[in-house]
Order: sequence, then C-alpha cells, then structure tokens
Amino acid sequence: MRIGCPKEIKAHEHRVGLTPTAVREAIAHGHEVLVEAGAGAGAGFSDAAYAAVGAEVVATAEEAFARADMIVKVKEPQPAERARLRAGQVLFTYLHLAPDPEQTRDLLASGVTAIAYETVTDRMGGLPLLAPMSEVAGRLAPQVGAWALQRSNGGRGVLLGGAPGVERADVAVIGGGVVGTQAARVAAGMGADVTLLDISLPRMRTLDDLFGDRFRTRLASAGAVEAAIAAADLVIGAVLIPGAAAPKVVRRAQLALMRPGAVLVDVAIDQGGCFETSRPTTHVDPIYEVDGIVHYCVANMPGAVPRTSTIALGNATLPFVLALADKGWRQACEDDPNLLAGLNVHAGHLTYAAVGAALGIDVLSARLALRR
Repeated sequence: MRIGCPKEIKAHEHRVGLTPTAVREAIAHGHEVLVEAGAGAGAGFSDAAYAAVGAEVVATAEEAFARADMIVKVKEPQPAERARLRAGQVLFTYLHLAPDPEQTRDLLASGVTAIAYETVTDRMGGLPLLAPMSEVAGRLAPQVGAWALQRSNGGRGVLLGGAPGVERADVAVIGGGVVGTQAARVAAGMGADVTLLDISLPRMRTLDDLFGDRFRTRLASAGAVEAAIAAADLVIGAVLIPGAAAPKVVRRAQLALMRPGAVLVDVAIDQGGCFETSRPTTHVDPIYEVDGIVHYCVANMPGAVPRTSTIALGNATLPFVLALADKGWRQACEDDPNLLAGLNVHAGHLTYAAVGAALGIDVLSARLALRR
C-alpha cells in the first residue's frame, strides 16, 4: 500500500501523522510512504530524517493526496484537503464529526472511507487513540488556565499556587475521565485547591484510591456544579461522550454566578464544547470574554507541544496503521471490531450512530458497510 502523510494546515498545528520511526516500520512491512516536504518540521523531524528511513519526500500536498491509497493525518481534513480526497481512498485521522456538518457533508460527497481515531476502541471499552491526546490536553489545561488567569490576559490576576499568607486558587474540573484526571493531577501539583466533579461513583472511588487527598471529588449534580463554578477561579470542562456532541454542563445564565475574570477552559471543544458560550479558537487567538468570564477554547490544544504529542500519538496509532496497510481496511476491520468502531464514513454513507443522531443523518451500520 502507498501511505501518504501530508503537512497539517490547521492554524498553529505542528503535529504530524507519522514519525520517522513509524515510516520505517511501514516500509519494513513492504509499503511505500509519501511524506510532504516540511510535514514533520514543527515536531522536530526533518525531511532528511524521513528520507533516511526510506520515505519519498514529495513537494506538495496535492501529490501526497493524489498518489496515496491511505492518508494518515492528525487533525480533521480542512476544506482544501477534503477536496483532494477520493472514492476508494482511506483516511485515518481525528475527525470529530458530531459538531461539524460541513466536514461530514464533504466526506460523504468524496466517497472516502474515513476511520476516526477518537472512536476506535479497545477490549476494555477505552479509547486508545484518543487517550494520549487527552492526557496531553488534560495536563495542558491548568497550564493554559493559569496563563489566562493573568491580569494581562483578562483574568482575575490569581496565581494557582497562591503565595505565603495568600490563599490558593480554586479549580473545578468537570469530568473525571482521562482529561479530567490529568487536569486535576497537574492543577493540584501546581498548588491549586482542586475539586473534580463526575457522575460516576465508581470512578470517584477509583480516583480517591489513586490520589487520596491531593484533590477532592464531588458528584456532578446540577447543584454541585453551580456551587463549584461559583467558587472557582478556573473551571476546566472535560466531559466526553465518545463520538457524540458534548453535553452543555454550564449555561450562559450561570456565568453570572462566577467571579469576574474567572477562566473557563473547554477541552471538549473538539466535540462542540461543554459550556454553552464556547466557540472554537486557535493558538493564534486563543481567548475571548463573555459576560466578564475568560474563555479558552483552542480546538487542538496538544498542537502547542507538537513533539511530545506527535510521539505519544504515533506510539498509539502505529499498530492500527500497519494493520490497515497490511490487510486493507476491510480485512483489518473484519479482524478487529475495535478498529471497526472507528469507521465513521464509507462510500457516501455515515456509519457512526452518535454522529448521525447529532446531525440528523441516516446511518448505515459499520458491519454492513464492510459488505459494500
């Protein structure tokens, strides 16, 4: 199979879909790899490093897309990239289709077979290709929240760890999954007073066992969420329903309960955001204010640390890339129901139920799609 790895073109996105290590493995399996010139530069991987392991470095994205049987990326294809996709081609990347009808429409029209990192599962029901970036985003969230809290950025002028004789900042983390756990862990490590809210009692028991009194847990009832955001200097939204639009856990009217200059960091923005007032931003212009509350809603947070993120993601995606290339997408998905769970679009059909429910589009089951 011929695998294409184009340069990411989303604003300030410096990750790359394949590392030189992954390219070397793919070539050892008998495949050709086309890497667009400069694709790995932002993550610290030179064209020479790709060429040294056997990749063909091509001058343009157009060539990479035109010649490749499978495209491996990081972020969802942008409009110019979607126009280059074709029927019979495989796209393997993050998609986050539920809040993105335009992308969904373009992928359906292209006839491409699109497998989304964020809905691939494992035998334990986890999300192995989402987890590494969730870990990175969770660890980044208190860091960017601390930056947004600086007065020069519109925040309350509060230091997370406080100072001798000065109280620590209050941080509320809504959601106790991978993102929320990492966010709470890092915020506590920065010296903040942290409350993590989740709807699962078993999950909270697990977190209590793991972290003891480093941060407190609370059941995420409506009243508890209101009380937490009213007391918080920083609120981190870490709510996820796999493949579906994120639920809105904080409404605009509730911003009036919060302290002026408090900060909302919405890590769920890729799935539409879990705050009603969230809208996607970029690393170029990451924050905005609504009703006196600072919002940080960058849709590709891990792109701020592209080398760490690229290596972490590549470690997770490589076995699936090799399976798709070695067997072809049909046989690979037939053999692995966890990979089949990643199938979102095939030959003009939507194949993921949660996306169909979010966008009001009829869905063909992924199992039936294997037969088409």
